[in-house]
Amino acid sequence: MTETGVVDTEELTGADIHAAAALHVRAFPRFFLSSLGERFLREYYHGFLLDPDAVTVVARTADGALAGIVVGSVRPEAFYRRLLRRRGLRMAVAAAWPALRSPRTALRLLRGIAYRGDVPVAAHGALLSSICVDPAVENTGRGRALIDRWWLRARQQGATSAYLVTDADDNDRVNAFYQRCGWTPVGSYLTREQRRMNCYSITAPADGS
Repeated sequence: MTETGVVDTEELTGADIHAAAALHVRAFPRFFLSSLGERFLREYYHGFLLDPDAVTVVARTADGALAGIVVGSVRPEAFYRRLLRRRGLRMAVAAAWPALRSPRTALRLLRGIAYRGDVPVAAHGALLSSICVDPAVENTGRGRALIDRWWLRARQQGATSAYLVTDADDNDRVNAFYQRCGWTPVGSYLTREQRRMNCYSITAPADGS
């Protein structure tokens, strides 16, 4: 156990799904996926369970509570196809009420259905889809431990490179975090909502370590 009361990292389990959705909302209260509600997020995180291409890491407190989670996939296009096929209907039903309340949300949701991990910059390999840490244990090194362990497991599943995207504006702390963790900026782009996004990548060492 660490001085922060957080134990070693392990994989996401079915028992974590409700806590993962709640943690996501706490960590990202103003972000799009959070606006779709915990029911939607439970379906989203459930899609990473038992998928052959999924890479998941969680951190727990000493009493077993979820302190952080990172999810992604080594073959994002195939993963998101399966996610849509297996859980698309459940996700759509879960997001129906938020979408009805906001036409803008509905449009973003429709575009999200077609998402396959593609970004309009030169990035390829495994995709780190989401990382969130309980605000109560931020600035304790837990985020770095999670992302490093995720990248290790992605390499163990055959990945030689990986990428992620995050907001470019009003997000200096997060952008600095990824660069401290060894991820390199490879480009920026605007979404249809005019959000400027930064894309970061990382490549496995030539010696495979």
